[in-house]
Amino acid sequence: MSTTERGTPAQSVTADREIVISRIIDAPRELVFEAFTDVRHLSRWWGPEGFTTTTRAFEFRVGGEWDFVLHGPDGTDYQEWITWTEIAPPERIAMLHGETRDDPNAFESVLTFEPDGAATRIEMHTVFPTKEQRDEAVEKYHAIESGRQTLGNLAAYVTGVLLKEVED
Repeated sequence: MSTTERGTPAQSVTADREIVISRIIDAPRELVFEAFTDVRHLSRWWGPEGFTTTTRAFEFRVGGEWDFVLHGPDGTDYQEWITWTEIAPPERIAMLHGETRDDPNAFESVLTFEPDGAATRIEMHTVFPTKEQRDEAVEKYHAIESGRQTLGNLAAYVTGVLLKEVED
């Protein structure tokens, strides 16, 4: 965090457009990172509670795309699209996320994976194009709670499925 000349924290230029969510996952960083890099894992945990994911295309590389549909528990389908803009295994993934490739409302997210003893601290830092889009995501789509649930699903998948596969 930067500070101003008076020693008070300086507010980020994008603070009013940001959502930051983090979680500690009781698994090694490489394993948590792997859950993002392999579609057979990602499609099993991605999304808030009660949602399922159908992947139409997936290529995990800078410039690669993930084209998928989130199926809501109420039967609503949400067209989703992600392109990976930076990949630094096992510490960082940056992406552009929207409904389609040309979505003018697409937002940027950076995921960082930091060791925390034997566990991993994952942080999802999302910046929306405008404050209004961020506010709409929070109010209409419950983005903060949905993000927490998504990271909760990741934690449950990594510790309940992926970690056990590695141990066997």
